[in-house]
Amino acid sequence: MARKRRRAPLYELRKSRIQGRGVFAARRIRPGQRIIEYAGERISPDEGDRRYEDEKMKRHHTFLFSLDKNTVIDGNRQGNDARYINHSCDPNCEAVTVGKKIFIYAKKNIQPGVELAYDYRYEWSDDKRDIALYRCECGSARCRGTIMKSKPRKRRKR
Repeated sequence: MARKRRRAPLYELRKSRIQGRGVFAARRIRPGQRIIEYAGERISPDEGDRRYEDEKMKRHHTFLFSLDKNTVIDGNRQGNDARYINHSCDPNCEAVTVGKKIFIYAKKNIQPGVELAYDYRYEWSDDKRDIALYRCECGSARCRGTIMKSKPRKRRKR
């Protein structure tokens, strides 16, 4: 009887230089490859705000992911390893909503040992506390200094 060959795991959890734990490629990941679903408890945005009060944190740290205007996924409850994928301003992955699920896909070829990251793209805020709270430490040459989207440019009047 022929034995089925088991493939090596796609990724592994390790200490990250970006923040805390991170997800690292354990073998080559090709562009467009689905890596993992972002799993967790589905809650309202208000419940997410209640669970993770930014004002009480020294550094922003949640496992919330917005699915739509009425639903966020709390990866810290009923979640999986996707919650450890860190932010980067020059990401090698992207989050894609498919129906009522969020999947992480590779944007480019990722070699073994490379940390997986996607751009969190939080909504921009001019509040100095938010700017400090949502600082970025990805270390990329393209780092914009925040996990928020780029500051909107003002339109010039004609």
